[in-house]
Amino acid sequence: MPAVCGVRAMFKKITCTRVDGSTVTRDAAGEAPVAIFVNGRHLTTVILSPVGFQDFITGYLYTEELIKDVDEIESVRVEENRISVLTKNPFRRGSVKKTILSGCGGAVSYIDTQKLPAIDSDLTVSVPELAAAVAALPASGALDAVVLVSGGRTVACSEDLDRHNALDRVIGRGLRDGLDFSRTIAVGTGSATSEMVRKCLIAGIPVLVSTGLPTALAVEIAGETGLCIVGSAGTPDMAVYTHAERITGIGALG
Repeated sequence: MPAVCGVRAMFKKITCTRVDGSTVTRDAAGEAPVAIFVNGRHLTTVILSPVGFQDFITGYLYTEELIKDVDEIESVRVEENRISVLTKNPFRRGSVKKTILSGCGGAVSYIDTQKLPAIDSDLTVSVPELAAAVAALPASGALDAVVLVSGGRTVACSEDLDRHNALDRVIGRGLRDGLDFSRTIAVGTGSATSEMVRKCLIAGIPVLVSTGLPTALAVEIAGETGLCIVGSAGTPDMAVYTHAERITGIGALG
């Protein structure tokens, strides 16, 4: 059975007119620009579902490498369209990390996998376990969703307007719960992107599963850093794109 997400997106009722002329009321996902301030300085503004900010900001600061542990956060104050974070080091400055790095004075863009952590985990997952992990995704399909699965159990689940935000949310939940990410699988809707790969590498999540196809850049980075990517999960076209040694039972269903 699909898991019940700990953080579900916020919906509002709106009225619309169908093309046949009838009027209906439907659910529309809420979204808001949210400014993030760290130690009084504006870091960035993100667009996300306006709910569950604590998990999001914890995961976001961690995957942007602004904190190394949840204990570095002194306090989080949530106001309308604003999250203010105070760290134990009030003089800490930060900037948003990007997978694309610049070289030669910014004239060249390239992927520097040497600056990304490599996966250090001996986790293996069976094909039936993959299928069960995909089944843990929320059934609504209204928004992007990500679940973290460990030992066949869903340990974190979230939805958002963007799967990258949803991934930050479940990572944040895991940090707050003291989760060992090296024993987890991240399962998300849509394509697996290079940014999702980067976030998994920072957290140490060894397997990233997506219901869509991975990007070529995601496959390239994952292949060099030990991350296993599974694409088209939940369909007959499901395939392992990198580090197939982490998946047991391949070919047994053929």
